[in-house]
Amino acid sequence: MKHTGWRKPTPGLGVAEQLAQAGERVSVSKSKAFVAVKRVGAHIGLKASDMMLLDTLGAFTQAQDWEGGRRPIVWASNAYLMEQTGFSLSALKRHARRLAEAGIIAFQDSSNGKRWGRRDADGVIIEAYGFDLSPMSARVEEFEHLHAELQAERALCQRLKRQITIARRMIRARIDAALSGALKGPWGVFTDMFEDLLGRLPRRHEASETLECLLDWFRKLQERVEASFLKAAAMDEVVDNSSATNEQTSRKTQDMNPMEVISDPHILTTKQLIPVISKSSENENAAAVVPNAPPEERVDQELEDWVAETRKKRGTALDLQTVMQACPEFASWAHNMGGYLKDWGDLYRVAGQLRPMIGISEHAWHVAQDRLGKQVATAALVLVFDKHCAGEVASPGGYLRGMVEKAGAGELHLERSFYGRLSGVAA
Repeated sequence: MKHTGWRKPTPGLGVAEQLAQAGERVSVSKSKAFVAVKRVGAHIGLKASDMMLLDTLGAFTQAQDWEGGRRPIVWASNAYLMEQTGFSLSALKRHARRLAEAGIIAFQDSSNGKRWGRRDADGVIIEAYGFDLSPMSARVEEFEHLHAELQAERALCQRLKRQITIARRMIRARIDAALSGALKGPWGVFTDMFEDLLGRLPRRHEASETLECLLDWFRKLQERVEASFLKAAAMDEVVDNSSATNEQTSRKTQDMNPMEVISDPHILTTKQLIPVISKSSENENAAAVVPNAPPEERVDQELEDWVAETRKKRGTALDLQTVMQACPEFASWAHNMGGYLKDWGDLYRVAGQLRPMIGISEHAWHVAQDRLGKQVATAALVLVFDKHCAGEVASPGGYLRGMVEKAGAGELHLERSFYGRLSGVAA
């Protein structure tokens, strides 16, 4: 852009001048140029006030100004533009500058900075200085392609949002049905994970990549909830059938003729003693499968048994070097915070410092230590941290609680997870 001595040139204004020169060689109708800009205006950073000024400038142009070899230049005075738009002088200059920096208009400056122009008898501009709208002509094709991409992106986002809504409703329905039916399962953990995902839903427009990631997380959670629900429902049906059989047997006993039982004392004694002993034994066996105690107490007891066994073995399956090599993201953070980690004590200390970064509460951390032991809990936290950094875990707190619950069921195999990551297989 030529420096006239009163307007400071910038890279943006230089690009606008190049676009104006390109636009002069293009023949585009005025309406087509304005439609193209307005469709993508918000996306390229233009505000409503910028568009108002652009419309005001466009009103001064004529159809022949947009033909090839000509430039639609507007030389209206500041006073007139301020009257038409209601802007102050500073606001008028600010919006004009933004339009130029965005490559929508260019400044065709005279030597003294004054705006003026004249037309011939046919209305064709002979000479003019002021606001040059030629860049719009040069960018019509670009804006049309951008608009098509934006439309496709919006359609994809709408489809992803609908699919997320369906997954959300299915998850909510399954969890509510499980809770109302008192089915056994990790419903508290699932609820926490579900609430965490709900908190990640965008409040405003998000790119399709973000929505695709969220949809994947919701679907994975839906699969886990569905599998747990079907398993719990099947177990509950088995228990119901067993109860119905026992009840049917009891009714048959009550329907027997009392006189037949009383007539033989030996039979009476046998009928009284054997069921009592058998019932006690059945209750004990049933308690091991479907106890009457609250689920929390059953889980606590299972965890205590598992912890007692784990604490005897901990430290033998995993070594510090294996843990750090399998979790490079955590290792990087750990070295930055704690330097060289010489033993599990150093790892435990650094893990406690990094814990808040991934949103694991202090309570969840203490529970994990109480039930797994410090070393196993530390290894679990390292694994959760690394998986969260890799985008494999959406809810670190819920994932850690799930690991504790798996430990109670004897299904937690940390060494497999670490060795799997070392071999390049997602754990």
